Amino acid sequence: MGQHILIVEDEPLNAILFEKILRKGGGFDVTVSENVDEILRLVRSGSVSLVIMDVSLSNSFYQGVAVDGVAITRLLKALPPANRVPVVLATAHAMRGDAERLIGESGADAYISKPILNYQDLIVTVRKLLRDGGTPSDTGPAAPCVST
Repeated sequence: MGQHILIVEDEPLNAILFEKILRKGGGFDVTVSENVDEILRLVRSGSVSLVIMDVSLSNSFYQGVAVDGVAITRLLKALPPANRVPVVLATAHAMRGDAERLIGESGADAYISKPILNYQDLIVTVRKLLRDGGTPSDTGPAAPCVST
């Protein structure tokens, strides 16, 4: 079994695209979910190597309250051993400066813009985060990606 990527995405076409890029282009095992209890269970189990987290989620609830990707990332980063799993935020709705703000608010390890235009850049970003444990050794690919 290879490294396991968890995609948290509420838009089915985006989820399919992420899954195909990471499975076919990166050789990763992939699970897609927006169920917060399942996300927490999978990451805490140690079976997930990295999470790609959509910032704007419309169908995710935790303890009866609607939550977005920032809130879910905060939950993950507050729970050992889940807090060691790199989280990449993904959104199509960010303005200049939002990447740094979202990373700061959530504790995420990196940020990517949607739509994904360069598939190879996504794979490179994921591999760097996996290799370096959530702290890429350089600024990453030329595509819109910000890491801490």
